[in-house]
Amino acid sequence: MTYTLLNIVFLGIVAIVAIAAVVARRAPRWRAVGLAAVLLLTLTAIFDNVIIGTGLVAYDNSLISGVFIGLAPIEDFAYTVAALVLLPAVWELLRRAPSRQDGES
Repeated sequence: MTYTLLNIVFLGIVAIVAIAAVVARRAPRWRAVGLAAVLLLTLTAIFDNVIIGTGLVAYDNSLISGVFIGLAPIEDFAYTVAALVLLPAVWELLRRAPSRQDGES
């Protein structure tokens, strides 16, 4: 199984959870997710390149797409994207709905 195929399956599940949050009107604050994405994707690019550059991790070239950001295959970034979408969506879906008493003084 290629990393791309694995990512498609994993990101498909993440998309289903995110859609469920939107349909349930419990979508995360996407602006905050976007700001976190900039930071986390930058850190992923930096540290993945360090880890790969030092030889701690290596990839089978037959299992990756061949698209890289520095030394890091693009497939590595799918896990960061998944976390950025899945965690806030699950958080919102599991959050307790406000009761009528919560809104009353």
